[in-house]
Parts: sequence; C-alpha cells; structure tokens
Amino acid sequence: MSLTISFNDMQDIKSNFPITARDVLTRTNFPKKDRVVACRVNRVQRPLSWKIDMDSKLEFITSDTIEGAEVYLRTISFMLTSAATRVCGIRLHLRQSMNFSYFYDSPDGPVTDKQKKSILNEMQRMVKEGVAVVREELSLDKARIIMTAQGYNGKERLLRWVNRDPVIMYRIEGIYDFFGGALADNAAIVPLFELHLYKGGIFISGPLFSDPTKTVPFKTSTKTFALFNGYAEWLDNLHVSTMDKIHSLVANGLSRDFIMVCEALHTKKLSEISSHISERPEVRLLCLAGPSSSGKTTSSRRIRVQLLASCINSATLELDSYFVERSKTPRDSNGDLDFEALEALDLDLINQHLAALLEGKEIDVPKFDFITGERKKGYKLKLAEGQILIIEGIHGLNDKLSESVSHDNKYRIFISPLTGAAIDMHNRIGTTDTRLLRRMLRDYRTRGHSPEATLLRWPSVIRGSHRHIFPYQENADALFNTSLAYEFPVLKGYVQPMLSSVEEDSPAYGEAQRLLAILSFVPIIPSDDVPNTSILREFIGGSCFE
Repeated sequence: MSLTISFNDMQDIKSNFPITARDVLTRTNFPKKDRVVACRVNRVQRPLSWKIDMDSKLEFITSDTIEGAEVYLRTISFMLTSAATRVCGIRLHLRQSMNFSYFYDSPDGPVTDKQKKSILNEMQRMVKEGVAVVREELSLDKARIIMTAQGYNGKERLLRWVNRDPVIMYRIEGIYDFFGGALADNAAIVPLFELHLYKGGIFISGPLFSDPTKTVPFKTSTKTFALFNGYAEWLDNLHVSTMDKIHSLVANGLSRDFIMVCEALHTKKLSEISSHISERPEVRLLCLAGPSSSGKTTSSRRIRVQLLASCINSATLELDSYFVERSKTPRDSNGDLDFEALEALDLDLINQHLAALLEGKEIDVPKFDFITGERKKGYKLKLAEGQILIIEGIHGLNDKLSESVSHDNKYRIFISPLTGAAIDMHNRIGTTDTRLLRRMLRDYRTRGHSPEATLLRWPSVIRGSHRHIFPYQENADALFNTSLAYEFPVLKGYVQPMLSSVEEDSPAYGEAQRLLAILSFVPIIPSDDVPNTSILREFIGGSCFE
C-alpha cells in the first residue's frame, strides 16, 4: 500500500506502509521541529503518535501558537495530576486560568511545600526519561471503572451521562484521564514548566510565546483571584461546579430554578457595583471594557437600570458606533483586518464627543453598519443636568479613549466571562471558548457571518485581546464576571448544528470538531426560561435591550 502525505508549504512525502506523524516529522525539513507538540491530520488535532494509514494532509502544531500552547499546558497539567496522585496520594482540582497558567486546589487539603517539591521532582523525572503519554480507546464500562478506582467519581458520573462508547483516554505512568483535545505524546517534548504554591493551591505555568526558553512569569492579581475564588465557592455551594452535576440537575427538572439563581447572582453583583458608583458623586463618566463578546452592551444597560433605582440618571454611548470605515481599518501581522486594535476606532471623534457631552452640548452619534463596513447617520444625544455618561467597548479602560475626561471623573469596570462551570475536575471550559461561541452565534444572527468565518477570524481576536485589552484589566475599579453557569447548555442547542455545518475541507474544520468534542460533555437546556434581561440574550436573541 502506498500513501501520500501532503503539507501546506513542504514537498509531499510518500510511504509504502502506515507511518506515525512523529516519523513523518523526522523526514521533513520543518523549521521548528523542536517546538512541535502535536499535529493536525486532515485538519483534526492529533498526537504525534497518530498512525497515518491513508492519503492525508498533515500540519504540525508548535508551542509558539495559541493552539500549541493549549496542547502544551494540557500535557503538563496531566503530568501534574498524575504525579500528585502517584507520589503524594492527593487529587488536584483545576479551578481557574490566569496569565496562561492553571490554578489547582485539592479536596484532600492544602498543598504543602513538601508535596510541591515531590511533584516537581516526579515531573522532571518524566521529562528526563521521556515517559510516553499514550492515547487509548477504552470501552465505556472499563473507562468508568478506571475513573472510580482513581477516585474521580465526578468523571465516572459524567461518562455515564454522556454515554459515549468507546471513550478516548490518555494514560501516563498508569494514570488515565480524558481531555477535550490532543496531548503531546511524550513528556520529553514539554520540558519547561514551573510550579508555584498560592493560597493553599498550586499554579502550573508553561513557556512564553515570545521566548520558549523561559516560562510564563508568575504573577497574580489579588482582586481577580478573589473574584475567581468567590465564584468557585458559589458554584460548589450550589452543586453546579461541573457538568456531571448539571446533567443531574437537568434530568431532575430543575433547569428553570438553575437559570433564575444564576441570573439573580448577576443582578446582585450589578447592584453592588451601582452602589459603589452612587457613593462617588464626582463620577461623570462610567467606562465599561472587556474583550469581544463579554456582554458589554447588556451589562451597560442593566447598570443603567440599577443606577436609576438609586435615582441616578444615565445615558449610554456605544463605542462600536465609532469604528473607522472598513477601508481605514488597520491590519494585523497576518494582513487580516484587526477590529480589536485601538486604531480601529476614531479616537479623535470619540474624545471630541465625550468632551462635548460632559459640557452639556449635543452631538450626532454615528451608526456603524457591520455588514457594509460603512459609517452612517445615527442619532442625536445630549446629557441632562447631572446625568452620567456610560461608554462600553473593548478599549473602555484605555486612557487614550477618554483622555479628554479627568481621571477623578471616571469609574472603570472590566467585564468578561472570567470563569464558569467546568467539564470536570481536570477540564475547564476556557473563557475564550465561551466568548467564541457567543460571538459565533451573534455574528451569524446580526452580522451575516458564517460559523467558518468567525472561527477563522478568532485567533486574530485573541491576539488583539492580549495586546489591547487585558493589559488594562488592573486599571478597573470593579470586575464583573459575565459567565452564567447554565449558558453552555443553552448555547449548545444553537451552536452544535452550526459547528457541524463546517465542511471537512475547511481550514476551520479541526477547530469546529474540537468545540463539538467539548460540547459532547454538556447537556442541553432550552432557552425558553432565559429572561429577556439576561446577558445571554445579547447573543441568542430576544433581549429587551435590542
């Protein structure tokens, strides 16, 4: 049997027998061989141990890409939990992600310095000896038995709810687990990591994008960590922290109550923020910022309602109205239109309008047509006496956006789906994936973009967020987590068919399959009981603020 392996920018390779992707790599002149952690075979993410037995297209995934960094971090995280189980006899629970690092705590008590050193030594041994990370297909009943034997009862329940047979699992040094994507097939190719104890738990960090010889610097934000930790405790107390528990809740007919409690928490947090604003009478400008698809529009409307309840009148100015016309939109390093760049906004006009409004003058607010990429005539706006102005957009915390307004007259809120319910104790649903599915649905519904177009544009959006948005997060006076623990089950009913529509020959096919794999662990909750004031309505439609 003869087969052909093709590449995007290298010569084809012929083989007379099945061959692994790793063996193919050794036969190529790929320029970043030392950074390859996984691959895509026919656009589907696979470990390098994957055996190619038919004509295929092969793409190598390197650790200096967003996708490669995720593979790297998944792999060292599995090494971490495996080492903790085998060497220290403790389980670790993935709680949050901060600055490209994962934070774990343990249901078996605080992680000690002695345990951290033992775990680190074991992980370093695994790297030195090149311990294999083996992909296996196991029957459902065997996978469930293994999870129970390892003390992962929540994982066993989740497998039972999902009822998929066989189960794709990975094994390292006798410990099994399952993940939403591929892992590196050998510990030797993920040698760089650091462990840091923090507040009874442990952070694990991988290499920097910019310099793969160095690890991501360990830095935390007390404010952000407290938000994450508080929300994790809230999820635990309601018994909805992982998908196995949400499956049970749905099966018992408690979806409506679940939705109402999640929405009540949002109302409570927005009320607290509004109270803080009312205690500062000098505030004239309220700035809401956050990455794409954070729910900024609905949040600004709901804060406006909360302020009215405190007898504070306000008006909203949407920064999305101030995009420059498509012909003037800057482009990123790949030549793609960069809508996340600050320069994609007309800064001069924004500052002129802010100054005029706060001086009591009337302005003509433009309207931006996202389909045609043109700015059109909008509406007139003038603030009443004592009225607060609210602006919302991805750059709301950047001083260049509002340099015409005194710092003392501003109140800043950073908005993002910072953390939410996880798949299980070792697999979280990334906040970027939450925003991606939100944006896919909104762009399809309101902007005429196909799911494929959103998937292909998303890496540029992520790069822009880390350049233009997240560096200003610490400037905020308040943080608001727009995640809803029930939202992935609601989104699933909308986006699953959209993702399934991506054709196999599309460059977005592999990413669509990865997201479908994550969604396979999630139950479906109909959207009927989602209130029209919900942030989720901004994306699925039916918002009273539209």
